[in-house]
Amino acid sequence: MPTRRQRPKLAVWKFASCDGCQLSLLDCEDELLAVADAVEIAYFPEATRAVVRGPYDVSLVEGSITTPHDAERIRQVRKASRFLVTIGACATAGGIQALRNFQDVEEFITLVYAQPQYIETLERSTPIAEHVFVDFELRGCPINKMQLLEVVNAYLNGRKPNIPTYSVCLECKRQGNLCVMVAHGTPCLGPVTQAGCGALCPAYDRGCYACFGPQDSPNTGSLAHWWQTRLDVPRDDLVRAFRGFNAYAEPFRKESEAHEQ
Repeated sequence: MPTRRQRPKLAVWKFASCDGCQLSLLDCEDELLAVADAVEIAYFPEATRAVVRGPYDVSLVEGSITTPHDAERIRQVRKASRFLVTIGACATAGGIQALRNFQDVEEFITLVYAQPQYIETLERSTPIAEHVFVDFELRGCPINKMQLLEVVNAYLNGRKPNIPTYSVCLECKRQGNLCVMVAHGTPCLGPVTQAGCGALCPAYDRGCYACFGPQDSPNTGSLAHWWQTRLDVPRDDLVRAFRGFNAYAEPFRKESEAHEQ
């Protein structure tokens, strides 16, 4: 009798993160059944204790690199993976923990821990791509579960993922949302932020917080100038606005540093 075709192996790895992006995969619910039927979930501690040895066809990596152990481990994951996809702001931009990159980490350690000599950490929290080659970066804090399914489907079927790189503003236009900056004078990062959330915050008359990181060609300087001259946003508030979930993404990092006192 013919044997069942061997299914591709999918692995999900965690580094420094909150697990929210892994939970996005579990939140797929009905769609997850189709994924589980199409692949062999070989490693996914959030969902199962079972471990199937690699190599792996697709590895999804959540979290940033914050310790020497992380740096060595991600190299091993890369070596065992045919395709490596980073998921979420931590893995693609260092995450909220990358705020430490703008300060003295040693000072933080001595203030927080009673015995700092036992703490082994790197000076910076960095995205996975600073350490190994990454085949695709899926943005978001957390990621969009339908975009995640699209990426997994694409790599399993040998095609390029169809993920938008345009700004949140286009999502607002499609939904008929009023521009919160023009209509209400509300600071909004939508013009420089990649789409993916469905313009959730502007739909409720709130400014975008840049959960999906910088879009493909963000004019952060122009937006910052608008905030300062038209909305009277103080310099300190402007710096804090660019230092959110994706603070260490290069366009946001450079813009925040340009306005730092």
